[in-house]
Amino acid sequence: MSAIKGLYAITPDEQDTDILLAKVEAALQGGIGILQYRNKLADHKLKTQQARALLPLCRHYQVPFIINDSIKLCMTLDADGVHLGADDGNLAEARARLGNGKILGASCYNRFDLALSAQQLGADYVAFGACFASSTKPNAPVAGLHLFTQAKAELHVPTVAIGGITLENALLAIAAGASSVAVINAIFNADDVKLTSQQFTKLFQS
Repeated sequence: MSAIKGLYAITPDEQDTDILLAKVEAALQGGIGILQYRNKLADHKLKTQQARALLPLCRHYQVPFIINDSIKLCMTLDADGVHLGADDGNLAEARARLGNGKILGASCYNRFDLALSAQQLGADYVAFGACFASSTKPNAPVAGLHLFTQAKAELHVPTVAIGGITLENALLAIAAGASSVAVINAIFNADDVKLTSQQFTKLFQS
């Protein structure tokens, strides 16, 4: 199973599947390491259509394809894994349903205790955030960057920084110990999605 590291792209709430596919392909060409499909505005039918269209793109670029919140959709499509928030279901049950061959990610917000618990229950990576002010989730709890330093010392699973990540601040999270940075707007709202993805990817090579 692929290690979680580098640039972790999360899809925007794009209703037009053709636009979504074009933006995602540009990001894949730019070197993203993981793609999570999340569309809070889409109904079940559109989510299924979009995820089904994105999966072969990710396969072509050999990038893991993660589904947000839906174990059922992940299993239906045979996607690579699922990301769950605290209210999206029991991690132990999710691990049992997914088996050991799929990636299970967990949102831990600003709580190290949740990360310890998630690791015990079978999560393959944990996400802390919001690390910076986020337009996607303006009321999200603030997660101090010390959490990544602590996780590097005490956890054996990778960590993902999320929330308000930009080219200007991503290095702060990486320097603190984050294995990966998760980005939505800074990539998909960019004038040049491929170039911006390349710029983010280079931060992990410096």
